[in-house]
Amino acid sequence: MKKVITIGRQFGSGGHAIGEAVAKQLGIPCYDKEMLEQIAAETGFLPEYIENASEYSSTNNSILWNLAMSLKSGVVPEENPSDVIYFAQAKIIRELADRESCVIVGRCGDYILKDRTDCLHVFICADKQSREKRIIERYGDSVKTVEKHIDDKDSRRRLYYSHYTDRPWGAPENYHITLNSRALGEEACVREIIRLALEK
Repeated sequence: MKKVITIGRQFGSGGHAIGEAVAKQLGIPCYDKEMLEQIAAETGFLPEYIENASEYSSTNNSILWNLAMSLKSGVVPEENPSDVIYFAQAKIIRELADRESCVIVGRCGDYILKDRTDCLHVFICADKQSREKRIIERYGDSVKTVEKHIDDKDSRRRLYYSHYTDRPWGAPENYHITLNSRALGEEACVREIIRLALEK
């Protein structure tokens, strides 16, 4: 039976790692940055630009900023570049969900697939202290800069999500389940997601 799992996550909560572990144990693909080449082929933008725009452009959508970023990518679209990328991304996510069981991390997957009955929508959160510790270990941030890094990433994800979905990022009602990776542990989160996916 086909199953699609979407995972939204706070920055530093381990949501990506949890998604990868779920996909590996279920023997299905996990899509996050793996979608960049497909979106690039659909839009003509460079993957590096898409990765930046998918979280950042909604807070920088002035005409001059979009023109500068479009010229940098080698494409000057008639539409707002972030809109072009979002709608291409949504098309690809729907195609993936139609085609196969998979895990989709971030990218408004829960909203894009909200009307499907074969999806499990998950949000991963954690307390700020444990997120800071994880980011320092993973990205090498200093103690002085890590809090700003978290606030900046979460703020941009919140703005991007609300811009394209018209609903609050991380709100429990958007998901089937919200899991605290610090309180439960990542392995327990993986087990619970798999259990729910197989039972739903």
